[in-house]
Amino acid sequence: MFFGNFAFHSTACDTLGMSEPDQTTNGTSTSAAKLATRPFRVKLRGSVLALMRLPNKRDVRAAIHQLSVTGGVVHLEKPLDEKLQVEMVFHIGEATVREKAQMLFPMWATQGWMQPFRFIEMSDERRASLDASLKSFLGEAAASASSGA
Repeated sequence: MFFGNFAFHSTACDTLGMSEPDQTTNGTSTSAAKLATRPFRVKLRGSVLALMRLPNKRDVRAAIHQLSVTGGVVHLEKPLDEKLQVEMVFHIGEATVREKAQMLFPMWATQGWMQPFRFIEMSDERRASLDASLKSFLGEAAASASSGA
């Protein structure tokens, strides 16, 4: 069926840029390559608390809602400035993570703000350690869910 107010396009559209996908040397699109290498994310739903040290040495508490080895999303009472660099400290499983992060653009939530962040200056060794901690945390969560606890 065809409607007069919708233009007919015979080419594929990219919903973000509404343009043809870029091609890499092996013929796959760069957006598909990015999705294939994107690290897995753990949805924590605020169960992990974090302390964020601001450049002026003040501390702000936050609840981590989503986390990966590249960054995540925190719930804050008041948003922080975009591009602000903070030091994040939190426990995931048995590990304590202390890394520098850059805050990204905040989004209003019904109670407070959800603000994404990305880790900066993280070494490959620490990234691998966080990856192992996240996988261990997922295993513990799955085990407790299956036991009914």
